Amino acid sequence: MLVSYLGTWMNDVGAGWLMATLAPSPAMVALVQTAATLPVLLFSLPAGALADIVDRRQLLIWSQSATALIVVVFTLMVWTGRVTPLGLLVFTFLLGTGLAVFAPTRNAIVPKLVPHDELQAAVVLNGVGVNVSRAIGPVVAGLVIAAWGVAAPFALNALSFVAVILAFLWWHPPPEPPTTTPNEQLWGAMAAGLRYARASAPLHDTLSRAAAFFVFAGSVWALLPLIAKHQLAGGSALFGILNGCIGAGAVLGALLLPRLRRRIDPDCLVAGATVVVALALLLLAAATNAWMAGSACLMFGAAWVGALASLNVSAQVALPDWVRARGMSLFLMVVFGSMSIGSALWGQIADHSSIPAALLIAAAGAVLGIPLMWRARLHQGAALDLAPASNWPAPMVSGEIPEQKGPVMVTIEYRIREADCLAFVTAMDALSHARRRAGAF
Repeated sequence: MLVSYLGTWMNDVGAGWLMATLAPSPAMVALVQTAATLPVLLFSLPAGALADIVDRRQLLIWSQSATALIVVVFTLMVWTGRVTPLGLLVFTFLLGTGLAVFAPTRNAIVPKLVPHDELQAAVVLNGVGVNVSRAIGPVVAGLVIAAWGVAAPFALNALSFVAVILAFLWWHPPPEPPTTTPNEQLWGAMAAGLRYARASAPLHDTLSRAAAFFVFAGSVWALLPLIAKHQLAGGSALFGILNGCIGAGAVLGALLLPRLRRRIDPDCLVAGATVVVALALLLLAAATNAWMAGSACLMFGAAWVGALASLNVSAQVALPDWVRARGMSLFLMVVFGSMSIGSALWGQIADHSSIPAALLIAAAGAVLGIPLMWRARLHQGAALDLAPASNWPAPMVSGEIPEQKGPVMVTIEYRIREADCLAFVTAMDALSHARRRAGAF
């Protein structure tokens, strides 16, 4: 994955710089980020449902192979000078579609790779890999663009897919335990994922907090090419260095995160990260040289990885394995959807006013979101055991029921003392959410 992330960051820098060359308006450059993230909003849930009902390893191999082919074709188009702004947006959209299939499936296999009590450390470790590559990839991209042209980062991204495909060909997960339930169908699986999210307070609150953070924090990714090119009058090398500063800050944040987690609860950690992001946005808005902008990017990277890791783990612990890919696809939809909507918004604001004005508005919105979202608590699912119960006796049924027949009415009779009625109704209200997320109505 580290090799693949290197290719991804080089591709992102190449796409941003190519659009800044082909159509240098703030709105068009911001649309690159929108085209990259919009497919996750559109296709992530069907991909997550598919990942929960087919072999996840095979899905990862085939999706990565198809995406690699798309990158090869686009590299040849850039190399021969046949790319238009619309063509770049279409390619970015197709690449985002590959990510929409890959990301929830890869997130769903993480609990298969490590014990449950090491899940948070594994998510942070993955974040270190992402951000080590973010520190290196953009700098390399800026240098190879300057040396070999704008097609070079796309060619290196195409090669990076080989590492991921070989890794999944090598990995053989343990076989799944046999099940007596019929296979889910795609549309029914999507409906079940949405039903689970609607009835699960831990997941619902996590998604709300994620949306409040990423819609404002995403302004940096949308406007960074313009900050480098117009506000600081730099070239592709400066753009790569600023991306590298974000990556370096994220690595630093990942190293500090275990110590912070021991002292600060997840809600306060995400709130603190949001404040740091707002300060970074203010510094970027005032930046007049590369040193100021680089310092702001370091702050932003550290806060970004802290918030992302905390929110990711909060979503993971809220999900059982049978709906994990769908739940993580909804998490990714919120993350990328917020960034996609935010990117278009910040680009339009910068187009009609200025880049510093857009950054100042984003900073104010991020801070205002903290008290508004405070009631949505994180890591509520950490204490829950969501594994299927296996100690229930077989139910008595009124007749033969085919497996594909439904719905089925289940009747349970409770005998409650009159003095316990209020406590019973309160307890059943809480229990109703657990039953509804598993399919009851």
